Amino acid sequence: MAYLSGKVAIVTGSSRGIGRAIAERLGRDGASVVVTYAGNQEKALEVVEAIKAKGSDAISVQVDMRKIEDVRNLFQKTLDYFGKLNILVNNAAGTNVFKPTTQMTLEEYDSMFDITRGVYFALQQAALHMADGGKIISISTAGTSMSIPTGGAYAGSKAAIEQFSIGLAKELGARGITVNTIAPGVTETDGLVLEEEQVKQMVAQTPLGRLGRPDDIASAVAMLVSEDADWVTGQNIRATGGIV
Repeated sequence: MAYLSGKVAIVTGSSRGIGRAIAERLGRDGASVVVTYAGNQEKALEVVEAIKAKGSDAISVQVDMRKIEDVRNLFQKTLDYFGKLNILVNNAAGTNVFKPTTQMTLEEYDSMFDITRGVYFALQQAALHMADGGKIISISTAGTSMSIPTGGAYAGSKAAIEQFSIGLAKELGARGITVNTIAPGVTETDGLVLEEEQVKQMVAQTPLGRLGRPDDIASAVAMLVSEDADWVTGQNIRATGGIV
């Protein structure tokens, strides 16, 4: 029997990239999965069908993480359809803006921090509705500890999520719910925008000798939602191939 059999997982932003890899991995491991998407329903349905093809149940829900009512509706729809919630993976992200502080606009700043606010209220909904013994994971970035010029606002939007998680881990510990973050390094997805020379530089700095892949991050999530990680909470796991 798959080790997540009988569990229900929400994976936000799971129609492509890292989120898709996570959703499909949890499905292969036996969980029923709620796949969320912002605008591409077709891609979300592909993920749903891929999960069902491996023997697990799945549904898709459209969610704009900037709208708190959408976030609340996501949890209600999950409970209405599956009757419970055991796992939440906060993966959804907006447009990441890298600009000097002097050039950042209010609209660009808000485009990142509005998602951060949505993650906070997703954590709130999980705290309200998740079954005891559940698992909460939020995807951050290695950039919170590897600051680069032009990356301050982006890293700040993710660092806040790390702090949300540390605090919530202490609040939910008595219920056996673990709360962690994963900080990926540079990962090959269709959203990666790097010049060839930049890719070579990143690979050269990475002890394991390559960029990350979505499945690498999905494997880290799979580890944290397993019973083997029941004693791991309030942590930020760096899934970076060793780059520091």
